[in-house]
Amino acid sequence: MKAVLAKDAARKDAIGKGAIGRSAAKKVAAGKGAGQKSTARKGAARGRSPRAAVLIAAVVAALIALTIGGVALARRTDAVASLDGHTVTRDELLFHMRRLAPQVENEIRNDSRANAGGKSAIQRLSARALDEIRRDKTALLLAKEQHLIGSADHAAFLAELAAENERRADAIARGQVVYGLTEFSPEEYYSRRLTELTTSLKQRLSVDGPLRVTDADVRRAFDADRDAWSANATTYTYAKLVVPVPDGASAGYGAGLQRRVAAAGRLAELADREPGARLTTAEQHGGGSAAHDQELMAVLGKLAPGEISGPVPGTGQVTYYQLNGKTVDEDAAFAEYSRRIRQSLIEEKFTQFLQRRVDGSVFKVDTAAVDAINAEDVQQ
Repeated sequence: MKAVLAKDAARKDAIGKGAIGRSAAKKVAAGKGAGQKSTARKGAARGRSPRAAVLIAAVVAALIALTIGGVALARRTDAVASLDGHTVTRDELLFHMRRLAPQVENEIRNDSRANAGGKSAIQRLSARALDEIRRDKTALLLAKEQHLIGSADHAAFLAELAAENERRADAIARGQVVYGLTEFSPEEYYSRRLTELTTSLKQRLSVDGPLRVTDADVRRAFDADRDAWSANATTYTYAKLVVPVPDGASAGYGAGLQRRVAAAGRLAELADREPGARLTTAEQHGGGSAAHDQELMAVLGKLAPGEISGPVPGTGQVTYYQLNGKTVDEDAAFAEYSRRIRQSLIEEKFTQFLQRRVDGSVFKVDTAAVDAINAEDVQQ
């Protein structure tokens, strides 16, 4: 390499000496013509002016082209990919790689098959980051189309982060209340910003856009999965028989009690036959949130009207349940769940809509630029 540089320097020196010789020769020639009339000199000057102007213009144009080309080259070397013509910078890729590094590292540690295919950890990480960038940037470009943000570039995100942190710092200095974090890290603000933009996109596009869900759509979804939506609008009437286990009961006591329950057909018939047995009736509306309600629903929800449950063992006792009947208030169920159903359908439509946008995007990756990133770059 040093020899190449030395030869290049010698060549430039020779060119410089040749230029000096030519310059001297021109000066001699100019001296010989010094006795000519001034009118001749003026005519010659007039004859050379257009050519000089063209030469100067060409030099200026070349310098401008070199300057613009240099700026463009600098921009190109900073780009590692593009999405529909929008640049993905090296810093942007590193940001996502750092966000995903713990997750990918954990996958590799816990999955012996994670290295299948011959990919190194850094290659797996960059591939995962590029996939995330493609999806997230597609959402950001959609937000830009809807005028929710001014730019989808990473630099705009960093500027917005700095402005938000400065705003919060100023508010704290003035003694004002600041909700949430007093200062966001880039990773924290990125997640918050993307979530807020996604929520806004769903709201805006569901009004009269591709995510619109009609009342008929909601009703069809309700009718298609009525059991799931109607669970909390169902009222169960049931009987409950609690039979204490006698002290010193034999190992076969439980089996014998089960045979007697099966033979009776109704729990009410056993209430007076089993010593100490207690029979009660009650209603259960919906599932409820308490643990007892959930356990009760797990039993009643599997019974048909008139059917008796299997034994439910407890401390010193055995309990049986018999479902007497159940009613479903469909209007109440639909009124209660229609909003949730609508939101669920919007979520589903948004996922599908965004995926179509991702699949239809043009995502170009500069493989050499990506491969130039190493583990030290990510750890900085």
